[in-house]
Amino acid sequence: MQLNYKPIGNYIQPVDKRNTVLQDFPLMGLSISKEFISSVANIIGTDLSNYKMIKNKQFACSLMQVSRDGKMPVAMYCGEAAIMSPAYPMFEVKNENELLPEYLMMWFSREEFDRQAAYYAVGGVRGNLPWEDFCEMTFPLPPIAHQRALVAEYNAVQNRIKLSQQLIQTLEQTAQAIYKKYFVEEVDESWEKVKLGEVSDIKAGGDKPKTFSETKTEKCFVPIYSNGVTNDGLYGFTDKANYSKNSITISARGTIGFSVLRRENFDAIVRLLVLIPKIKNSAIYLWQTIKGIEFDNSGSVQNQLTVPQVSVVEIVIPEQEILDKYNSISEIIFNEINLKNQETQKLQELQSLLLAKMASIENNRVFTGRNTNAVTI
Repeated sequence: MQLNYKPIGNYIQPVDKRNTVLQDFPLMGLSISKEFISSVANIIGTDLSNYKMIKNKQFACSLMQVSRDGKMPVAMYCGEAAIMSPAYPMFEVKNENELLPEYLMMWFSREEFDRQAAYYAVGGVRGNLPWEDFCEMTFPLPPIAHQRALVAEYNAVQNRIKLSQQLIQTLEQTAQAIYKKYFVEEVDESWEKVKLGEVSDIKAGGDKPKTFSETKTEKCFVPIYSNGVTNDGLYGFTDKANYSKNSITISARGTIGFSVLRRENFDAIVRLLVLIPKIKNSAIYLWQTIKGIEFDNSGSVQNQLTVPQVSVVEIVIPEQEILDKYNSISEIIFNEINLKNQETQKLQELQSLLLAKMASIENNRVFTGRNTNAVTI
């Protein structure tokens, strides 16, 4: 089926209802990741009667600096009414029998949409995207039945992602509770106080390897981590691993104190420090302990944390029997977290595939009659 591309402006209309009666609605903002977030703005003394109201299935967006960011913040609101800054343009779908709001949001979630929006915004003032140009952007409009099928499949994957993420959060809270019980509530004063450099080898991660590749392939499958790149610190992939499993990384620049346990081999750690535990079954304990340390790098050049600074930080080391017991319990939890993270990643890849196929002329054949519950992870 050949898809017909239609101007977005033909199917949406602006929304501009103000909070004139000063109803007590939550104040929301919009993130660059296309999500509504609770606003932290100081509104003491602010006239909220001029703030815009947004309701279920209505959209809010930001058209400022789209070409600079390479992304257009836009999201569909789900839930009861809320209020937002009057700076956010809002709109809604005119006729849901022609266009599902959920389908339109799927189109907005595509990387190709962001690239097109950034292209249109190049001619705008300070890289802003004019509303008229946004309305002229086109999207494929299949029959409403095909939209419903695609949205149902996408939502099925999205719900599984949310469920997996909720379970990961619960497991992480459980792991933290176990650590607190072992090493905070039942701390033994006889435990030895040592320096980090005595219980681990600490090295600078170095720069990206020559075999660096941005994408994961069968050959380049070893992850490279860096702070300030993505939420999980993933920088890219390589075909060589220089550090062992259960090594710990600490941000060396920027946000000091962020640390993460990598339960896999990895290569160069860009602008990070690497701690390789010397004591058996101590990796998880060291990681959980290091997360609570506020490293002092006030005397460093360029706000950089160094190996000597980390090496002299003192911690307590419990008896080996305690470490063994704690590790055996925690390892089960973190292995389950890793499995759930892998499942989430595969679901997100499937989600991206569904978005990519929205523009396919095979849309009709691909998405009709497919059993989403049968997706195997």
